[in-house]
Amino acid sequence: MCGFAGVMCDNRELLSSQLIERMTDAISHRGPDSSGYWSDFGAGVALGHRRLSVVELTAAGDQPMQLKTGRYVIVFNGEIYNHLEIRKELPSENWVGFSDTETLLTAIENWGVRKAVQRCTGMFAFALWDLKEKQLVLARDRMGEKPLYYGWTKHLGEDCFLFGSELRALSVHKSFSAKIDRTALSLYMQHCYVPAPHCIYEGFKKLLPGHLLTIKMGSRRPNVEKYWSLPEVASFAKRGFSEQNVETVVDQLEQVLFKSVSDQMIADVSVGAFLSGGVDSSTIVALMQAQSTKPVQTFTIGFEHDSYNEADHARQVAAHLGTAHTELYITPQEALEAIPALPVIYSEPFADSSQIPTYLVSKLAKQNVTVALSGDGGDELFAGYNRYLATRRHWKVINKLPMQARAALSAAVLSISPDNWDKITNPVNFLMSNMSQIKGFGAKMHKSAIALNSESIEALYRNLLLKWDAEKVIVGSTNQETYFQENWNKLDGFTDIEKMMVADSIGYLPDDILVKVD
Repeated sequence: MCGFAGVMCDNRELLSSQLIERMTDAISHRGPDSSGYWSDFGAGVALGHRRLSVVELTAAGDQPMQLKTGRYVIVFNGEIYNHLEIRKELPSENWVGFSDTETLLTAIENWGVRKAVQRCTGMFAFALWDLKEKQLVLARDRMGEKPLYYGWTKHLGEDCFLFGSELRALSVHKSFSAKIDRTALSLYMQHCYVPAPHCIYEGFKKLLPGHLLTIKMGSRRPNVEKYWSLPEVASFAKRGFSEQNVETVVDQLEQVLFKSVSDQMIADVSVGAFLSGGVDSSTIVALMQAQSTKPVQTFTIGFEHDSYNEADHARQVAAHLGTAHTELYITPQEALEAIPALPVIYSEPFADSSQIPTYLVSKLAKQNVTVALSGDGGDELFAGYNRYLATRRHWKVINKLPMQARAALSAAVLSISPDNWDKITNPVNFLMSNMSQIKGFGAKMHKSAIALNSESIEALYRNLLLKWDAEKVIVGSTNQETYFQENWNKLDGFTDIEKMMVADSIGYLPDDILVKVD
């Protein structure tokens, strides 16, 4: 993991090396190994970088990076897994080192930005300054593994374009104004995360996954374009899948997973894996161990409560595969003590409760390895969430009721407050153990009533995912649509469950899961 920040502005004072250094120092945790700065006062741009060395540990991989030809300067966060394959297709006389950043920059010089990123397999976000065209290009990987924020600010009448890996880097620039965006706040209350392209601060956005942003010096209007679309790729793949038998597809899947894991194990530092004992992480670790000459280092966090504890499953998988396994049991008090660190780690409001064990297992793994693979993304790609089947099952039932009857029943349930619904269960809870009590009955009744009033299975799925009704908890707010909802109707020929999988892959996955593990 690395981090970068930059400024585009006519005012030299707002481009000063001291400001850029402050911005990158604010995200030094992303890149503790080295730092670098570059500026062109004449063009009105400055770039800064913090590096975590994973591939090419020497100074040949330091950034900001500029090739001998000198047209482009880049700051890059992430990893290009197929960069050695790409190198074979590029001129070889000017290589300085072996970093994937140098490969990417050379590819851009030879093929242009769009073709270069389309050829890259990996996780990345980068900012590229084109000295010839006097324009800035921002890019984000297909699935949104790496974050990228940008936005306009104003200082003493001067417009200033800020961009970087975290809001924390932008917030220390003297032109930054931390005014809460009410739409983003509404979305946060609905989902417990802020979905892209929204940002918690007014005037700022997150670049969507699979997109490029280009802005010329002197222009206020960035051009944002899509270079890759998951719905389009999924539609294409679905057509091809229907023409093959199951055995062929299974064999191809194993080959793809094997190569993907192999590519992500390439590093000049130690690599391990998070292991929960579930299907996804166990599959990744099995594929790692199958191609490793020594035991893979695996890490698990355990909890004292059986309902939360996955350490036993992980231990059995580790023993079966022969990994070098490390587990750490966390007490409730230790979990609580981790909470104050979370707002420092996440620069936007973020309320996924599994961020606590993710932070703790990362802290544990860091004692032994620099890079850790995980099974995140498997649920979206392989329909692993129980809610997919539950939504379809619920829709089959409620769709049999006339809409008027559902609306009336929903209104009746909502007319009773959650507190009063809870009072109904209090006598029952009094007679039951703490683990067996009915928790949050009133909130569940209200959520069920909202779901009952859904006019389609898409609306039902959206309502089941809602955490809070923003209209009731934020003054003057309305519930907002998100990027994945805009894509739902583009998925012609997909089953309802396949639509849910795609929706989560372009919404929940990048904006919640990948935020958590980044």
